[in-house]
Amino acid sequence: MRSPIVLVHGLHGGSWVWRYVTPLLTARGFEVVTPTLTGTGDRAHLLSREITLETHIEDIIATIEMCDLQNVLLVGHSYGGLVVTCVADRLTSRVRHMLYLDALVGLDGKTGFDILPPAMAQIRRERVRASGADIAFPVPPLAAITFPEGARKEWFVSHLRPHPVGTYQTPVRLSKPAGAGLPVTYIAYENPALASIEPSRAYAREQNGWHYRSETLPHDAEVIYPERVASLIAELA
Repeated sequence: MRSPIVLVHGLHGGSWVWRYVTPLLTARGFEVVTPTLTGTGDRAHLLSREITLETHIEDIIATIEMCDLQNVLLVGHSYGGLVVTCVADRLTSRVRHMLYLDALVGLDGKTGFDILPPAMAQIRRERVRASGADIAFPVPPLAAITFPEGARKEWFVSHLRPHPVGTYQTPVRLSKPAGAGLPVTYIAYENPALASIEPSRAYAREQNGWHYRSETLPHDAEVIYPERVASLIAELA
């Protein structure tokens, strides 16, 4: 039996980011689950100061448990990597394989801000203060979206929502090293390679037993190259 696939979105996203990937996977016979993290996407009306990384970890744990999922291919994109790192640590027996898609890797005792390049972390803190009411990362400007102009980019930008800053202020708590001793694949997107992800890419390259590969894709490849992203996921499911 094929593994169920749980796809965890990144910053400013929601389950909607997988809109073009999900049908490609279900057409291959996979069960695909795409939760929206609290305070984001179609749950943006729940945005508050109280949302932390723990909130999002519990979102995914509850989804896996309530859907009775076992033998899961657990996929995290971008910020979602922090979430899946912690979920795998707590639900190791339910996870078969971890896949990081150009994602942050959670490190014990470190916050999301801690694992960003320091200058970038400072810029993001300032944006939260100036434009996010100390509650959320404001939606990035159009110029920050790294794929071609067109209808798909307009669709993507129209769906972006602020992201709760508390998720980057919460220290990661792990009982095992990142990866939880499970099979781990890290796929880096390098067209262009976002500076915010580079410390996590470097960490992943150094891990014995992790499979690391690079793809000439933009960071939000699931939106404009869904066929390629679906194939990368399906290879491991």
